[in-house]
Amino acid sequence: MQRRRFLATSVSAALLLTGCGRWLRDDAGPDTAAPPEDPRPTPEPPEAPEAPSVVGEEPTGEQPDDGVAEDPELETEAPEPEPPEPGTPEVDPALYDAIPTEWGEAVTGVGRRLAGTSAIALTFDACGGPNGSGYDAALIGHLRHLDVPATLFVNERWLDANPAVFAELADDPLFEIANHGTRHRPLSVDGRSAYGITGTGSVDEVIDEVMGCQRRLTELTGTAPRFFRSGTAYYDDVAVRVVHELGLEVAGYSVLGDAGATFSAAQVRDALLGAGPGDIALLHMNHPASGTAEGVAATLPTLLDRGATFTTLGDHELA
Repeated sequence: MQRRRFLATSVSAALLLTGCGRWLRDDAGPDTAAPPEDPRPTPEPPEAPEAPSVVGEEPTGEQPDDGVAEDPELETEAPEPEPPEPGTPEVDPALYDAIPTEWGEAVTGVGRRLAGTSAIALTFDACGGPNGSGYDAALIGHLRHLDVPATLFVNERWLDANPAVFAELADDPLFEIANHGTRHRPLSVDGRSAYGITGTGSVDEVIDEVMGCQRRLTELTGTAPRFFRSGTAYYDDVAVRVVHELGLEVAGYSVLGDAGATFSAAQVRDALLGAGPGDIALLHMNHPASGTAEGVAATLPTLLDRGATFTTLGDHELA
């Protein structure tokens, strides 16, 4: 594998000029209607994995991000990575020859809980892509009404489809903006797949998937996001190390909140009622026809009455 060493500079003023619903449908168009019926039975919330899976295993069960087929636009070979842009952090050349030994959601280096706090972190992915670029205004309205903060993982495709909405959310101090990738791919250095979605195929492609969106978000907000979550939330351990070298932390989850916006409102409620101190809940904000908003609205008052507190990821360290 060809080595390429990037110019060593930190993500600084140059970057300042610069996490998933059904983002991979075969049909195109905004997500304004109820999604087509899925022939598979609606899953019960699966247990989050307790240990990383080994290379060679494919994920089973319902996809935590979408549970849908690969987007046709991603089935073609990925374009050759562009030369690194000025300001791209240097990546250890040894990573270009490193062989992954872990693959999954809970690999080494993925933070899946909050350290040292009793608060709960709600995180919402905005995945973009065909039929995945909607905006759940009711969901955001519930969070604002109850003054509940959240971390929003934004994919560049969703950002392209919702520039005005993004600007409004980024200006709201209740929300923290995080990086959900450029093309919403699983993060791999050798082309591993998750739920039928082909991942990045090299260190260079990992860098492109992370930094393309990172630059856009930094340019628009004036602040470089601290956290990254890949499409499908799957990684290999080498890719996670690359993300760390790029200056970001990888945020997983400990509570599957809506299974890629496929849960009913009752299932979302049941999942969130099980959240406890230090949990990170994964939900989606790009499917207004899903049960996510109703489930969140039905659950938050109960959790608040129990004395639960909510926080963004950036107020704490990940564990």
